[in-house]
Amino acid sequence: MVVGGFSAPGWFALLGLVAAVIAGYLWTQRRARRYLLRFANLELLERIAPRRAGWPRQIPAVLLVVALLLLTLGLAGPTAEAQVPRNRATVMLVIDVSLSMNATDVSPTRLATAQDAAISFVRQLTPGINLGVESFAGSATVLVSPTPDHDQAVRAIQTLRLAEATATGDALAAALNAIDMVNQLIPGQGQGAPPARIVLMSDGKQTTGRDEFAVATQAGQAHIPISTISFGTSYGTVEIQGEQVPVPVDDDSLAKVAELSGGQFYPAQSNQQIHQVYDSLAQQIGYQTIRQDVSRPWLILGTLSCLAAAGAGLVLSQRLPA
Repeated sequence: MVVGGFSAPGWFALLGLVAAVIAGYLWTQRRARRYLLRFANLELLERIAPRRAGWPRQIPAVLLVVALLLLTLGLAGPTAEAQVPRNRATVMLVIDVSLSMNATDVSPTRLATAQDAAISFVRQLTPGINLGVESFAGSATVLVSPTPDHDQAVRAIQTLRLAEATATGDALAAALNAIDMVNQLIPGQGQGAPPARIVLMSDGKQTTGRDEFAVATQAGQAHIPISTISFGTSYGTVEIQGEQVPVPVDDDSLAKVAELSGGQFYPAQSNQQIHQVYDSLAQQIGYQTIRQDVSRPWLILGTLSCLAAAGAGLVLSQRLPA
């Protein structure tokens, strides 16, 4: 059991030690006064006894108590939460390149803004993550299989091109297959399958291919959450065969995909918002929160306090504090 970063036995040991030190110090002070009063002639005592230093003489003892307190805190095994980079993780970045991504409701276009934000996301990821890139329209294409070489992902994102239709289900299925292939190659060392996640960025409703909700459910069963990003506005349009066709974002479908897989849904309607979403995902995916031992600072401070107590004792009373 841990209380406030310290184990319960550590707290009991600390309280017991502090109580014992304080009680011992008070007892020695009382005992010294009793011996002092054995002198019957107080006038003679005033002449022969050295003048007491007053409250400064307590400084070495106080420093010694503080040192014991700090050292006990260090030995009690304090812990604190800390973020550390992930090393065994696989991420598939899946980007919609259907014609609706050419809408200019987000300047200059949805796709151009998405590319810029996705590249920023890739560059923020910790080096140990295996990152893959996939684009999809009427079919899905794995441009880069998951690899720790993130420069390949940047180059792939820069070359994205638009195409017709939206096969979201096929894209998710291809991402799951890519993750499965990589997991078979990564040595598990008894730790189980590496953590994995799919980051899906899209703006439109599925128009062809496998049922996206069925694939999302499959991802949830495999413990691979899908973080979905809905990018664009409700008033976006694109020109198709000379006509302006409305292409509103489909928040409901993407939110349901995230829910079924155990992931999160992020709506974004501007350049700033899409960057904020990717920045947040980079922190979530690239780092994990663990409890780490933080006893070192307490032990250092305790040692310094011991040295200070010894120095103060020598200066004030020409002896080490007892």
